[in-house]
Amino acid sequence: MSKHLVIIFATLAVIVPIFFRIRNVPWNPSLLTDGNALLAYLFPFFGLLAFTLLWLHAMSGVFEEWLREKFEFDKFVHWTAIIILVSMILHVLMLLVITRFNISSLFEHNPAAIFLGIVGFVLLLTYDVGKIFRSREFFVRHWDKTLVVSTIGFIFIFFHSLMIGSDLQQGFMRWLWIFYGVTAILATIYTYGIKRFTKRSSH
Repeated sequence: MSKHLVIIFATLAVIVPIFFRIRNVPWNPSLLTDGNALLAYLFPFFGLLAFTLLWLHAMSGVFEEWLREKFEFDKFVHWTAIIILVSMILHVLMLLVITRFNISSLFEHNPAAIFLGIVGFVLLLTYDVGKIFRSREFFVRHWDKTLVVSTIGFIFIFFHSLMIGSDLQQGFMRWLWIFYGVTAILATIYTYGIKRFTKRSSH
């Protein structure tokens, strides 16, 4: 794979869902006069951004050795992880503000999807907590497990978004999301299962 093709592919993976969201729900200047309507318009974008970057993280694990030769891989992971964290927090915070922090009202529409979203969010936060305390003995010994837990969090978020995302219920976006989810699950199985088993067997 060419380095430039990888950059184009990664950029499109993030931009395409955002483009379709804008196309499905065009910007309206009147949103600027209605705080709740503005937040309702914006918060899905942060969910899309976080999810697509998480997908890139999952896929990069498959090609990590090659990517390290071509890119500053650790820097990519570091900065995209920050964007993911901020996007997740803003996504959740905006939704809470819209509902006036009435958490019980969130479960009225699709309780299973909300439950998956909350669990996924908590599991993904383990990665960020782990990074802060990575020098501690516990996280040094269990860092691989922390990565697996955060990846499971991504899978929870995948089902959460597929069940509740207004743009993901039909058409191209739904199939794109299923592609993201299936490939991420396969990438996780390969990265944390087949790939590591192969490495251990070769030693």
